[in-house]
Order: sequence, then structure tokens, then C-alpha cells
Amino acid sequence: MTRRTELHRFEWNGALLEITYEPQWLPPGILGEDLAHLQVCSLCPTDAPLPITETGYRSHFIAASAIAAGGGPVAYVDVWLTVESDAPSWQAREQATRQLTLLF
Repeated sequence: MTRRTELHRFEWNGALLEITYEPQWLPPGILGEDLAHLQVCSLCPTDAPLPITETGYRSHFIAASAIAAGGGPVAYVDVWLTVESDAPSWQAREQATRQLTLLF
């Protein structure tokens, strides 16, 4: 089996992200459909926290059909980040980074 990997870059919320997508990480004969591997990495700023990862890196296995239904890897990750950015924990983190803290 020849492996095919796609590499994409896009900006989300001021961060440059790199998406590595392998649509057929596991052949369809094993699970009944293609299992894809999706990796998201923050390039600039390096290792910047994202709503889907505190370290700036996320490895995710998902049905390739879900990525296709979401419009491809970039569109899928964009929606994933946007949805997760509505979580109260991410909102609190974002608010805290905007606040000035006085230390005495």
C-alpha cells in the first residue's frame, strides 16, 4: 500500500497552523472504511495552545469520510477549532491572556 500524505497550512486566530493529513492511514478492509490520521501543529507562535490542545500539537484518528463530509482537512480543522473555542475553559483562558495582572 502506497501512503499518501497531504500538507496544509492556514491561519487560525492569529496562529499559523500546519495540518498533516493521511486519508488512508489504515486500509478499509480492517474497519470497513478508511481510517485517516490528522495532525495539527502550531508553527507560529511555536507550540501555541489551541482549543483542541494545550501543547500546540494534536494527533487525531478519524474516519476519512468525516473529513470529506467536513469539506477536507483544512475546513474540518477550522470548524473543530471554532466549535471548541466556545468552551468555557478556552474562553476563560483567552480572557486571562487579555487581562493585565498586577503582582505585589
